[in-house]
Amino acid sequence: MRVANLERNTKETQIKAQINLDGSGKVAVDTGIGFFDHMLEAFTKHGFFDLELNCKGDLHVDDHHTIEDCGIVIGQCIKEALGDKAGIERFGYYYVPLDEALVRTCLDISGRPYLRFDTTRATCKCGVMSVDMAEEFFRAVAFNAGLTLHIDVINAKNTHHCIEAMFKSFARALCMAVSYNDKQKGIPSTKGVL
Repeated sequence: MRVANLERNTKETQIKAQINLDGSGKVAVDTGIGFFDHMLEAFTKHGFFDLELNCKGDLHVDDHHTIEDCGIVIGQCIKEALGDKAGIERFGYYYVPLDEALVRTCLDISGRPYLRFDTTRATCKCGVMSVDMAEEFFRAVAFNAGLTLHIDVINAKNTHHCIEAMFKSFARALCMAVSYNDKQKGIPSTKGVL
């Protein structure tokens, strides 16, 4: 099984996490931000990962440090769990509709961190989570896991639907990319390393 455990402590957050890329969707998360917990549950369930994550953050300031730092830790766990990446599919893509919302995610486990996040939305909150933090979360994951990540909102009116479709689309694309390909012998790169 491809499992990683990580603990990260700063003056702003204290995080303990474990991810199993070969899981079944088991989740136990507590960040103190209800909507963000809901999104991590959707990510775990629809990616068929197992995720345990506990974060104590400086929510008296705002939600920025908690969400960004959870992204850092999840990204680092994904990278560690993948090991040398031998035999994986490497690329993943997925469209997810949620009522009027439609989101496309395309990613490459390339070792070259990049985020293209294309969405038009008003700045607001879902519960106590700042909508702007979705982009910060995905940037933190991409840069710490070594992903080239493109998330495009094709259509959306309802902010909750938009963000939830992002997390589900990302989950399915990542699930595809980390899966094993029987035809893939060794590292999926002409360079011989990712």
